[in-house]
Amino acid sequence: MPERLCCAECFSDDFLRRHIADKLTPLTGECGYCHVETSTLVEPTVLRESFEGLLSIYEPDANGRPLPALLRGDWRLFTGSVMREDPAVKELLADILDDGEVVRKLYAPSEKDKGTSLAHWDDLRVEMMHGNRWFLKQNIDYDRLRELLNYLIVDPTTLSSTWHRARIISDDPYPLDKMGAPPLKKAGHGRANPAGIPYLYLGSTPATAVSEVRPHTGDVACVADFAVPTMKSVDLRDPRARISPFELNDDEVGQMHADLPLLERLGEELTRPVLPQGAPFEYVPSQHLCEFIKSCGFDGVVYRSSVSDGINVALFHPDQATPLRVSQYDVAKVEVHVFAQP
Repeated sequence: MPERLCCAECFSDDFLRRHIADKLTPLTGECGYCHVETSTLVEPTVLRESFEGLLSIYEPDANGRPLPALLRGDWRLFTGSVMREDPAVKELLADILDDGEVVRKLYAPSEKDKGTSLAHWDDLRVEMMHGNRWFLKQNIDYDRLRELLNYLIVDPTTLSSTWHRARIISDDPYPLDKMGAPPLKKAGHGRANPAGIPYLYLGSTPATAVSEVRPHTGDVACVADFAVPTMKSVDLRDPRARISPFELNDDEVGQMHADLPLLERLGEELTRPVLPQGAPFEYVPSQHLCEFIKSCGFDGVVYRSSVSDGINVALFHPDQATPLRVSQYDVAKVEVHVFAQP
């Protein structure tokens, strides 16, 4: 038996966790690398084939980066609380690959796996906003985009069944029946919805919902709770953390590595702060994206909040959510964070 065994918690990768726990007849005891007490221990070399396939998309480069930094940045591996130190990661990788030299080199992504999807999307954004909105001159690879979305389906058990929507009170408090999505003719441009097509935007907490309506100190907000049933949604919060390289074959790993920057940018489209005067055109790319996601049979998109630590969901079909109750909240303080432009 080898001197040390590793565990699923070392990797911060859900697929690999399941692979270790379910497929590799694990042993029991304390992990020899992260020292977590666990029942899912395996010999590091058992994972060699999986890691060799992943590392094949990188090549030695004197101006590159160490493997731990690349794997953290590209795939969110080793980002958990138990494997933050590079020496421990290097030891684990060396034992997996049975090669102590490989972790001493610097690496960069292979030239053959560098993609152009992100640059193409940036060009499309400009065309949608300022060139052609409905009949684009540039092609969108909808088939590939549809395929990528299937890697980002949210596990519904990880989401709460109760979400929240806020409205600032101007005169009288809003009753529960006025806390849903706006009527068709009053639905303005939103991050996800084109004008005239109402979606229901909900926050994961009352504070997130209130933050999203950009309150001022002293405002009073009505916050409605909504019951949201199990839904099929796309998670655009952190695609690199959602997609495991170990569930892909060798050819797919390189292509996915090339497409990940595009998926990140799509999530940023829904999170990016936009000034009101720019909304009619700056929201067009994210609206186009969400209309496509809706056409693929999804119920909504989950994305990060740009103004709080919570998350948001945009429901394409507002009647899927059931209003439960409405409460009032005082806005005690609004913080402003600024930074100097370069």
